[in-house]
Formats: sequence, C-alpha cells, structure tokens
Amino acid sequence: MSEILEITKALVDFRDERDWKQFHDTKNLAIALSIEVAELNELFLWKTTKESEEVDLKRLKEELADVFAYAFLLAEKHKLDVKQIVLDKIARNAEKYPVEKAKGTATKYTEL
Repeated sequence: MSEILEITKALVDFRDERDWKQFHDTKNLAIALSIEVAELNELFLWKTTKESEEVDLKRLKEELADVFAYAFLLAEKHKLDVKQIVLDKIARNAEKYPVEKAKGTATKYTEL
C-alpha cells in the first residue's frame, strides 16, 4: 500500500469510526479545506518575511496536517488518485513554464 493510500485509509477509518461520513459531502469538505488553509495563513498574518520564516513548527505541522487531511478526503470522495493528479499537474505546469523561460522568475505563464 502506498503512503498516500495508507494516510487516506487512516483518515477514512477515523471518520467512519465516528460516523462523520454523513457530513463529508463535496461542498463541506471543500469549505473545511478552505477554512484550514485560512488557519494556515493566519500563522503568517501581519508578519515580515523574516518572521514568517521563523514560524512555530508545531503549529505549522498541525495546520498543514489539517489541510492535507481534507484534501485527501476530498480526493477519496471522488476516487481520485492523489499521486497521479499531482504528477499530471506538474506535467501541465512544465508545459506552461518551460525552464528556459521561467527559471528564476515568478512571472505568470501568460506573461512569459
């Protein structure tokens, strides 16, 4: 079993033991994910770049875990292969951001 499937199974088992699947429709999973991303962003709010790099790692791990959990559950709900969709996105981004045009710049692909 891949690590991603192992994590997803642990999340599903945790959810199912508590009978929470009934609350995990697409809309609510997406909203929960968005809220967790906002909580992640809150760690950096009003901080300088230097202060942001000194983030509390315990809190960062907790918020990232929540983000990953809801993202994995949303993917599982729609029977999406997390590894494959990420690799597909990397391939699409490689086409949009060829190294010779994008290296060292944060310019959007439409402006390269």
